[in-house]
Amino acid sequence: MKVCGIDLKASNAILAVLEENDGESVFMSLETKKIALGDDDNQKEMVQFFDNISGFLKVNMIDKVVIKKRAKKGNFSGGANTFKMESAIQLNNVCDVSLITSQKVSKFEKTNDIEMPKELKKYQEGAYLSALCSLET
Repeated sequence: MKVCGIDLKASNAILAVLEENDGESVFMSLETKKIALGDDDNQKEMVQFFDNISGFLKVNMIDKVVIKKRAKKGNFSGGANTFKMESAIQLNNVCDVSLITSQKVSKFEKTNDIEMPKELKKYQEGAYLSALCSLET
């Protein structure tokens, strides 16, 4: 099973793909590490983002997407465009999408000895941990 963890930051969907084989999770270092949304007020740009995400999921044969949730209100709330990106991802017709709380990811990280893959970029860590947490819990 292939799981794509997604961390939404500003206008970027940051991606990390893991493949589970016989209970072992392996990070897949793919060329595409993030997909950007241009002008979120422009319908064509939203459709392009949707097409880019759907294409990525299809080409890489992703079975499940896990999006790290953002707060809806308060000091650390996500921007409006991240919620638009989340909606576009949820509407894909390639695979299932679920959300995971940052608290669950943090607890998972604290209770497990996690070694980050060498190929993983620093900005991908949130997406990687979200995917790993979903596979191992």
